[in-house]
Amino acid sequence: MHTLPAIIAIICYLIAAVLQWQNVSGRRINPLIIRLIGLVAVISHGFSAYLDLHRPSGIHLEFFSAGSLIGWLVAGLVLLSSLRQKIDNLFIGIFPLAAIALFFTLLGLDDSVGRHYDAGLVIHILISILAYSIFTLAAFQAVLLAKQEYHLKHHKTKGLLRSLPPLQTMEALLFEMIWTGLILLTLSLITGAIVFDDLFAQHLVHKTILSIFAWLLYATLLVGRHFLGWRSHKAIRWTVGGFIVLMLSFFGSKFVVELLL
Repeated sequence: MHTLPAIIAIICYLIAAVLQWQNVSGRRINPLIIRLIGLVAVISHGFSAYLDLHRPSGIHLEFFSAGSLIGWLVAGLVLLSSLRQKIDNLFIGIFPLAAIALFFTLLGLDDSVGRHYDAGLVIHILISILAYSIFTLAAFQAVLLAKQEYHLKHHKTKGLLRSLPPLQTMEALLFEMIWTGLILLTLSLITGAIVFDDLFAQHLVHKTILSIFAWLLYATLLVGRHFLGWRSHKAIRWTVGGFIVLMLSFFGSKFVVELLL
């Protein structure tokens, strides 16, 4: 049932990404048109994700479904944030990734049935997904910040650089995302400790250790930012490094447990 809205979302995601790329390349296209196409994509994606998650047997929240849900949430957050910050260029990377994540749910690679979750577990899962989504945005923001710094150092003032906010604004936005993500990740670890009797049980040990390691990386970055004035390349490296560890904890664990074991 979620096939038609998924196809609509994928097409709109790709159209919006291509139009934004043309904007960066010099062809002026009304940002409102791109955002409206993106809005159609996000709404269609959300409807498709809802149909995929809610099945007669319960909630279907496995590997590809979780990836699609995170892709939808990230795309929606970027679209919403673009209304107050000039981060429309994130559409170029975020929208195709959301489309890819949604596409995999159409392949039927995961034919497992849904199941019923306790309320506490649902809260833990939602907080975790929101934390991963925020850190995904932070990683893309870090990549964009690195690109902006490169252009400034090489005195390139056209294209991408001209369409971005000042470097200080971009950096401030990055650390806002990291603070928000760290709070959510902390809540995720706390709710996980409450919901699960043993966080280091089989199939959870890798996820737990990697999540704690990612928490330490982001916390160290914020401490370094506050006391040592870390910024620029250090901030970018630590942000991307923490994101890689966090994604390994979530998708790596789900991939091994659900698709390999």
